[in-house]
Amino acid sequence: MAKNLFIIRHAKSDWSFDVNDFDRPLNQRGYDNAPAMATRLAQYAVHPDKLISSPAKRAITTAQLFAERLGIPPEDIQTDGRIYEALPNTLLEIINGLDNVYNSVALFGHNPGLTLLVNYLADEDVYNVPTCGIVHIRFERVENWVEVSGGIGTNVWFAAPKDGA
Repeated sequence: MAKNLFIIRHAKSDWSFDVNDFDRPLNQRGYDNAPAMATRLAQYAVHPDKLISSPAKRAITTAQLFAERLGIPPEDIQTDGRIYEALPNTLLEIINGLDNVYNSVALFGHNPGLTLLVNYLADEDVYNVPTCGIVHIRFERVENWVEVSGGIGTNVWFAAPKDGA
């Protein structure tokens, strides 16, 4: 049995508000892109059965918009404060600590950590996971999340809003 990880960067956020980084909301493009990308994910062959998000406003809002399209109750979204401003080592700790009852998990967070994580897990050279970008990494022959480590994943699917439907 394989494990599947969807790494999803928060949708486009608004810089015009006089709020700290953590509290920045989505802008209109973000509110447009997140449901569209969630619909693309809903039509994809593999769906996440668990959503985990940074508690930052732009990330949790993105996760909620995805949950709505994926038929997952928003209250089932798990937040983890370690995701905000995390680098790959911290994100890997979160992944390694996932409950093995879940075979497919979506992780909503921020750059540069998410792009660095994709490159670490799949031994890739992805320049940038754009806002609302989705990367599906599959870990073949991994039965326990604690086994996930660098270079053992395969980048199966990489989608971004600018790719179109």
